[in-house]
Amino acid sequence: MAVALSLLALTAALAVRLALPAHAATQLCGATDTLSVSGGQYIAQNNIWGASTPQCITVDGTSFRVDSSGHQNSTSGSPAAYPSLFKGCHWGLCTSDSGLPVQVGSMPAVTSSWSTTQTGSGAYNVAYDLWYNTTPATTGAPDGAEVMIWLNHNGGVQPAGSRVATGVQIAGATWDVWTARLDWNYIAYVRTSGTTSVSDLDLRAFTRDAVARGQIQDSWYLIDVEAGFEIWQGGAGLATDAFSVTVGGTTSPTDPPTDPPTDPPADDRACTAALRVDNSWDTGFTATVTVANTGAQPLNGWTVVWTFPGGQQVQNAWNATVTQSGQSVRAVNAAYNGAVAAGGTTTFGFQGSGAAPSGTSLNCTPG
Repeated sequence: MAVALSLLALTAALAVRLALPAHAATQLCGATDTLSVSGGQYIAQNNIWGASTPQCITVDGTSFRVDSSGHQNSTSGSPAAYPSLFKGCHWGLCTSDSGLPVQVGSMPAVTSSWSTTQTGSGAYNVAYDLWYNTTPATTGAPDGAEVMIWLNHNGGVQPAGSRVATGVQIAGATWDVWTARLDWNYIAYVRTSGTTSVSDLDLRAFTRDAVARGQIQDSWYLIDVEAGFEIWQGGAGLATDAFSVTVGGTTSPTDPPTDPPTDPPADDRACTAALRVDNSWDTGFTATVTVANTGAQPLNGWTVVWTFPGGQQVQNAWNATVTQSGQSVRAVNAAYNGAVAAGGTTTFGFQGSGAAPSGTSLNCTPG
């Protein structure tokens, strides 16, 4: 009987041991607390950077949950924190065997799957944060660009800067595009219909779009892929249920092929732009640019570029975001005039210094 009881007890003990998880969940409450997970392939970070209010997250492998948060930042300012998981190098802290950095001009497929639990209270977004540096590595803040991909948001928050395009089709969904100039180029893609999860999201497609918009250069490097919640207010209950990043895999069938087909479908979007000088004086002038949709499909955004023939400089502009480098000028639609019906037109204007230009050729590209 004693032997039988001993065997029974041993069997029960083994069953309990086998039922225990392979690793214990860990709570992070320090503002800069991090935890290496999945054998070092990913790092979880509490990442309270925009406030002094408390926040705790519980990390279990490639999942985490926001346990508590005292954040009450204004939704018109910066978020308080970005609890997240990342692969790559974040401010010099690096994961192992990430496949990063990769140079933008020769970037392989980079895909990510992410499932989340979201709440109906608080002010937050559910967003990827991709970082690009002009060199393969940095121990501090990246000096190239930050690309954010907002899968959803709550509580009236919006990206930094201004909206420059609407209804852009990327990776099987529709996005609004925002840009700003911080200490680096900032570009955010906001999904027009929120979601709680994505599977094999093509991060390279967003990178190529940002390159086309002049926000990223082919010579730069993608060094870090992060996914988490920018929290302005509240946040308890938000959770990442699973997260993964694959570098060098394949994209989903909905993504454009690397090699174009022999007979690619025609792009029915097209536009032209023309400049008219309205007024001029000894030291300056004002001008109106008319953007015309000459294609068969509506425009969901446009960009106009031109080169001044002399030393003219744009002093201020309206109905577009206008930037200038040397003699080269670039204008991107405002949030309210990017949509132009087939056969329709829209205008923007600017004031310039120097002699009024004549015969200036403008190039228009659909957004």
